[in-house]
Amino acid sequence: MISARSLARSVALPAAALLGGLVGLIAWFTAGRETAELIWLAAVVIVGAPVLVRTGRSVLRGHFATDVVAALAIATAIALRQPLAGLVVVLMQTGGEALERYAEGRASAAVRALEDAAPRTAHRLHEHGETEIAVDAIVVGDRLLVRPGDVVPCDGEVEEGESELDTARLTGEPVPRSVAPGSPLMSGMLNGSGALVMRASAVAGESQYARIVELVRSAEASKSPLQRLADRYAGWFTPITLATCAVVWFATGDAVRILAVLVVATPCPLILATPIAIIGGINRAAARLIVVRNGAALERLSDAEVAVFDKTGTITEGRPRVSRVLVHDGMSSAMVLRLAAAVEQRAGHLLARSLVAAAREAEGRLPQPSQVQESPGRGVEGEVEGHTVIVGSRAHVLERLALPADAVTPFDDVTSSLRAFVAIDGELHGAIDFHDTIRPSAAPLVAMLPSLGVRRVLLLSGDNARSARLIADAVGIAESEGDLLPEDKVRRVAELSQEVGRVLMVGDGTNDAPALSRADVGIAMAGHGGGITAEAADVVILIDDLSRVGEAMHIAKETMAIARQSIAVGLGLSLVGMVAAAFGYLPPVAGALVQEGIDVAVILNALRASRAADRPPG
Repeated sequence: MISARSLARSVALPAAALLGGLVGLIAWFTAGRETAELIWLAAVVIVGAPVLVRTGRSVLRGHFATDVVAALAIATAIALRQPLAGLVVVLMQTGGEALERYAEGRASAAVRALEDAAPRTAHRLHEHGETEIAVDAIVVGDRLLVRPGDVVPCDGEVEEGESELDTARLTGEPVPRSVAPGSPLMSGMLNGSGALVMRASAVAGESQYARIVELVRSAEASKSPLQRLADRYAGWFTPITLATCAVVWFATGDAVRILAVLVVATPCPLILATPIAIIGGINRAAARLIVVRNGAALERLSDAEVAVFDKTGTITEGRPRVSRVLVHDGMSSAMVLRLAAAVEQRAGHLLARSLVAAAREAEGRLPQPSQVQESPGRGVEGEVEGHTVIVGSRAHVLERLALPADAVTPFDDVTSSLRAFVAIDGELHGAIDFHDTIRPSAAPLVAMLPSLGVRRVLLLSGDNARSARLIADAVGIAESEGDLLPEDKVRRVAELSQEVGRVLMVGDGTNDAPALSRADVGIAMAGHGGGITAEAADVVILIDDLSRVGEAMHIAKETMAIARQSIAVGLGLSLVGMVAAAFGYLPPVAGALVQEGIDVAVILNALRASRAADRPPG
């Protein structure tokens, strides 16, 4: 982040150069030309010294950038007693750096707003009342009071109370979210009119809001290949400039023309235009809860030609819901659902939560189970209202009942990729099917991808091939593959990268992390935490909105177009100016002013990256 003190320091040198120029101009009209030139000479020596020293140190480290041209222009201006031209170069050089500082601060406004809005304190509840504590003191399991108007201090779950929460800081959406006991909370949400008691599920530093800020900080700290391209441009532009000066010297012997060439070939602020555009694009994305880790990821995202999607949790919502209850031997579907959900209240897996939610919606309050035993990954059993209830996989239920495999044939007429079997009092009485809902934004995103430069779209899933094909057809994806292990996904991504071009991979689960790392650019859907998936990805979408993938690509393409445009225009105009100076059409002072105008225009163009429209057309 750019502090006010840092910005003030960067403004000091150009301000001193400008003051020296104005004082010299006043002296021109009051004390004569010689006095004015002495003042300008003193100013260019005093203000230009830091530039010369800094450039000298860079050269000793082997870094030959366009600062070298600026330093040569300043030194030549002093040697030829052309202090006004040298002073304009100093003003251009230091002013460009100050403008970069301003641009960085401007581009980082979204990130600073996130930090400023971060919760600072929380109200911990205990047996003697409540105590105000710093958010850093929150521990998992704390009961916290969230008063009306308070910002939720950490991730957790509502235990008491109902309210409407403003989630715009996290989702960008203006519609408040209703919460009640059992509703999840994320840090950064703004509480409305109702007081809430919540149970902390993560410390503040590991909660959603802190993750947003930290990921954006890491994104700002890196450098993209296009920025290095600008640095390489500086490396070969300096020899071209020196060669041009040599030709002018041998052709004309005019040292003033050499100075003019050096002055007009001092486009250091042009080099700053690229990082300004990159930072602007990264922060535009951050404002939409899309964290781009670095400029390299932004560039690769803009050039993606193949899009690969995981299925569960990416194309689908990753929250299976009860789709049907199948029954056998006269037991009602309502009773099977009620008893199964009652025992599943003590289980911790995802399907258990979905089953309990469906039963509560249909039946209301559920009875409490006893003697519950869970076999992780297999099933759960317990006593409910005098009945022994077992809920689990086919293999688990058959094993517990000591039944043969053909005992489940009454339920084989309907296929489902997610099914739980229910045994009551030692007999198999039902099965419960689940389905995963396709995200509403999936089909529109797939339809949009060709307009964003994507030539091929695939669905890669660990689920069975038939299920993957059905989901792919529903959202318009032509190619799908199922029954894939994590290493299979990595292999396919590598093959696509070699055969077609840059591969974009979108996933959400831990099993997707290897493929996200192998892809040219990996995007993690981290609305539910992300974990290792977010760490493996280049881009992290912090909310459950698949359409943000399209927004991220649009922002990347527009940002890189602006950056490349800045380089091309600045480079072209600088070369034209050099030719004009070499032929004597631009004297040193006029050349410096022309180059100043070029640099400022290019940097202002780069600033557009931080304020263009986020959403892709259509």
